[in-house]
Amino acid sequence: MTPYFTPLADRGVLEVAGADRVAFLQGLVSNDVAKAATGAPVHAALLTAQGKYLHDFLVIALGDALYLDCERARLADLQRRLALYKLRSKVTLADAGDRFTVTAAWGDDALAKLGLASGAAKPFAGGIAYADPRLATLGARMLIAASCESEIEALGFARADAADYDRHRLALGVPDGSRDLTIDKSILLENGFEELNGVDFRKGCYMGQELTARTKYRALIKKRLVPVTVDGPLPAPGTLITRGGEEAGEMRSGRDALGLALLRLDTLPGPFEAAGARLTPQPPMWMKLE
Repeated sequence: MTPYFTPLADRGVLEVAGADRVAFLQGLVSNDVAKAATGAPVHAALLTAQGKYLHDFLVIALGDALYLDCERARLADLQRRLALYKLRSKVTLADAGDRFTVTAAWGDDALAKLGLASGAAKPFAGGIAYADPRLATLGARMLIAASCESEIEALGFARADAADYDRHRLALGVPDGSRDLTIDKSILLENGFEELNGVDFRKGCYMGQELTARTKYRALIKKRLVPVTVDGPLPAPGTLITRGGEEAGEMRSGRDALGLALLRLDTLPGPFEAAGARLTPQPPMWMKLE
């Protein structure tokens, strides 16, 4: 099967530069930024002091800066929130979207064709290519100029649409930022961030750490974001999901006959109903449902 690539127009790039860039992010986000500084891509989130979701992003080092692959529509908000904590830190924050386009690559041998091992990164086309740190089967990400697509095609990749990548993501059960997590409300561990390498429980303090750790060690998870197949019209995000007439959860993002649903664990395995459609959970192998 031919591997595919597509630019992701809904993704932006925030540059974090300056001598204190690693220490600055380290005290704020849910994962170990020191790993990114050594060249490994990192998945991380910025939380409220109460441990609720604000932003998530992929962090990669290139040259003398760290780059955050984040939601384009919310990049300015992320930049503003980070700037609140700069104080006297030697750090600069800048939108790098005029230099880089976020591109995804996936499918059979996608990592091999790019010369990437799981968890690795390498210079590519004047930018960088790296294995998606969340899940190996997601494939790779690239921060490159839009004019460099021919270099991807030369490796044997076929161009696809962003909708194709979205279906790939949904089938794997991977959340897509604020499309699937509710700002100032969602909890990371309900949304797979532990299994998707978005939290380091040994890295030390960061904003929102207390609730995240307590949720894990006291087994307080009552809901999980689970991929579902949809028989019938695709319910809109936020649609109430029921089982036997009782509330069981809420619909999140979806496309065609695939979707993600935040479901109460005590209602699994379903099936469920939502706005005239029948939903059947399809938990992926990586998901640990207790």
